[in-house]
Parts: sequence; C-alpha cells; structure tokens
Amino acid sequence: MKVEEISRCQIQEWYPQFKSYSFKTLIHELPQSFVAYLLDDSGPFLLPVSISGDDALPNRVQNVYEHDSLIPDEDSESSPVQPSFPELESEIKSSIMALGGAVFPKLNWSSPKDAAWISTTGTLKCTSLAEIALLLRSSDSIVHDLCHPFDSCDGTDSPDQPQRFFLALRKWYPSLRPEMEFRCFIRDQTLVGISQREVTGFYPILLEKKSEIDTGIELFFRENVKPKFKSENYVFDVYLMKDERVKIMDFGPYGAFTLPLMFTWEELEENYTSKRREIRIVENRCGVRPGLKTAVPYDYLDMSAGSGWDQFLKKADEEMQKQGKPT
Repeated sequence: MKVEEISRCQIQEWYPQFKSYSFKTLIHELPQSFVAYLLDDSGPFLLPVSISGDDALPNRVQNVYEHDSLIPDEDSESSPVQPSFPELESEIKSSIMALGGAVFPKLNWSSPKDAAWISTTGTLKCTSLAEIALLLRSSDSIVHDLCHPFDSCDGTDSPDQPQRFFLALRKWYPSLRPEMEFRCFIRDQTLVGISQREVTGFYPILLEKKSEIDTGIELFFRENVKPKFKSENYVFDVYLMKDERVKIMDFGPYGAFTLPLMFTWEELEENYTSKRREIRIVENRCGVRPGLKTAVPYDYLDMSAGSGWDQFLKKADEEMQKQGKPT
C-alpha cells in the first residue's frame, strides 16, 4: 500500500472532482487546537461551550454531567476550562443551515459510525458543533484517522499522520435506505466485486434486482469513476437512488483497514486473476452477518482468521451443529 493511494481516498481530495455524483457536502479545514482537543484524554470529557448559547447538549451527555465528579467547581483554580472554538462554531453553524439544518460528519477518511450509539437518535445526525464533537470524541475510527491512517503503507518513511485535517459535513437524508448501499472493489482498474454494504439484514428486493444492480454499477464505474480516479487499486461505496442514479458515498484503499464485507481479499484476487466480476448480497435470513447486536457496524469488526469474532463464530457454528444432531 502506497501513501498516495490512501491519500487519494480523503474526502477533501476526491469530493471536488466527483461532487456532481455525490451527496452535497461542505468541507472545513480544522484548526490544530480542535485536533488537539479531539485527541486530549487527560481530563474529563468536556464538550465545546457554545458562544451563541443555543446548543443544548444531548440528553445522555447531560445526564453524565449531572454527576458531581464531572461538574467543574467554580471556586477551584484547578477546575478544567470548557473548550471553545468560536470561529469554527460559526463556520459549522452556517454550513449546517446551508445544508438544510442537519448533517452527518466525517473526517478525512472516516465517519464516526462506531459512536452512533451515544447520540440521542442512535444515528450520525447532527445539528450543532456540540453534537459533532460528541461523536468525534467517542469514535475509535476517528482516532485512526488522526493517528494511524498510514500504518499499512510500504516503507519506513511513511508519515504518521496527514499534515492537515478536514471536517466534512454531509447533508442529512432521513429517507436513505441501507439496503441500497454497495461496496465496489477495483483491482488494476478492473471492477472485480460488488458487495451489499449493510450485511446485517436480508432484503428480498435485492434478489429481484441483483442483475440490474450489477449492470448499473459497472456502467457507472466505467463511464464516471475509472477515467477520473487515479489509483489502480481502490474501493468505492455507492448508493442507488430510486430513479436509478448512482451516488458516490466514499472512496477507500484496496486492503489495509477496509473490510471486504461479503468477500475475502483472496476471493477478490481470484476474481481478478480469472477476469470475473461478481456481485454478492445476503440471499436469505441465514446469510445475515453479525453487527447490529454489538452496536458496531459490521465493516468496523475484525473478522479475519484468528480474530476474536472469527473464533466466536466458529464456536457458535459448532454449537449449532451439535444442537441440530439427533440425540
């Protein structure tokens, strides 16, 4: 994996070129003071104070702050000062209004999906800087963006982190259907695999449209992505609209920290070698993968051989086979 291959997958790099095929997004460069705040775990979890005074904290966080040990003592000189980012807050507030009043956030590569459980809605919907900061501070995926994005790169001179960090605010669409999200795998500028992205559910409509989905995505890739995206190997996620338009959701590296979902990387390599393209969906309820019960999206789980989840699933499968045998 090369540094430039991972760098091209940053949203501030690819969005300007593909914005006509993506969801409306406004991007802000983050000041170093805010990046330092996201990484600071030296004291209590304090959210930014709102200059305008109209950003109410989410209920769950308010409940935490009611605990005496986290309430700053105004008479104590050692009490932590609640952080404030007035210029960034003003910019974000303007962007949220321009995007219809609600957004979901993401940094250079990742959105804080693994922290959705902490929000009052259980989603990434945000209407204020405080809600955005809550998700970003609670997410391991964001820590990876900030500290370890180039860990899988070749060579000893790979940078530890990018020099600049960006916050992308994407327009919130409450009507998007998770079954219409797909991950596309590109090997040597060839589409070798398409996977249903939300693998924790079975959606019968996908069985009916499987061939149509495959053809539509392949045509979109050939006409709109392949001529513009400069890497040879990469992954991109798409959303299929009701009117059959294809929207790009994200780009990611081929391998590294990207999960192959319903494939293995070995299977995708076999597809490339045999010059075969394959689409995989959950075809029955028995094919549903774990994920939602852990409150962590499936594509953030380590399912590799020998991992904790791998061992757990093997044991569960063995137990089910034992229970299925006649006594």
